[in-house]
Amino acid sequence: MAAIVEAFWKRKSLAELDQEEWESLCDGCGLCCLQKLEDEDDGAVYYTNIACKLLDLDTARCSNYANRKTFVPDCIQLTADQAGAFKWLPSTCAYRLVSEGKDLFVWHHLVCGNRDAVHTERISQLGRMVSELEVAQEDWEKHLIFRSG
Repeated sequence: MAAIVEAFWKRKSLAELDQEEWESLCDGCGLCCLQKLEDEDDGAVYYTNIACKLLDLDTARCSNYANRKTFVPDCIQLTADQAGAFKWLPSTCAYRLVSEGKDLFVWHHLVCGNRDAVHTERISQLGRMVSELEVAQEDWEKHLIFRSG
């Protein structure tokens, strides 16, 4: 009888993941690529439905992931050493969940085997986003969708 191997995200810390494991944690929701506003008084982060200019609105995936920093210099590259600051990520984000010692949701592709589940479960904003190229920055507050926390 074969031994049951615990899923890598349950037995490893973020710092222990190899590059393939790290990248596979991303559920493809695209929420980290939405524009956010920070409350100057309490530091709360509010998500908008305004997508980075590189986010493909039809897939919720970056259209130029390998070169994104060239076109969006302030794009945040998530790394394991930043895990303590992952509170700004949505509570559904696998990177945040693993950093907090929690398991992935049943709709995550590593659990259910379906990369589209994040969209069918309406975790992503697929079909509900607009490009930052279409919204004036002074109008971003009109596009708030949720507060991170």
